[in-house]
Amino acid sequence: MAEARLELAHSMEPDYLKKCFGNCLAQGLAEVAKVRPTDPIEYLAHWLYHYREITKAKEEDRQEKIQLKEEYDHSLKEAQITEMLKQEECQIQQECENCHKPLMSIASSTKTVFMQENTKPLEKEALKQESLPGTSNILPGMSQQNPSPDSSGQTDWNVETHEK
Repeated sequence: MAEARLELAHSMEPDYLKKCFGNCLAQGLAEVAKVRPTDPIEYLAHWLYHYREITKAKEEDRQEKIQLKEEYDHSLKEAQITEMLKQEECQIQQECENCHKPLMSIASSTKTVFMQENTKPLEKEALKQESLPGTSNILPGMSQQNPSPDSSGQTDWNVETHEK
């Protein structure tokens, strides 16, 4: 039974070493054989420590590159979405301008016609109102009307106009 355990332990050791050290132990031993230092154990220990530091730095660099790529892709998507939103906003503005142009031109032409038609009654009404003393109630382009003295009981303000 003891032999079976020992045999099982020996068969598991290579698996454990491969799992933990992978290729690095073989590389380290090859480096020790190549350099032939005076203290091979200390040399191998330093080599393994250095290998671990390099491996960590490479992994961190790989993770950083992955993160930067993800951030870059995300920023590209944001830029595309922003551009699409700008284009959509321009289209909406153009549609609104196209919709409001006919309404505004109809409204402004109606307003102009309305103002042209309704200015004459206002001018006539202004003439009907009593003017202040010392002022004239004559509007340019309108014929002068002289009120009769007996209709209102007031003094007749005759204003002479010189027509050419």
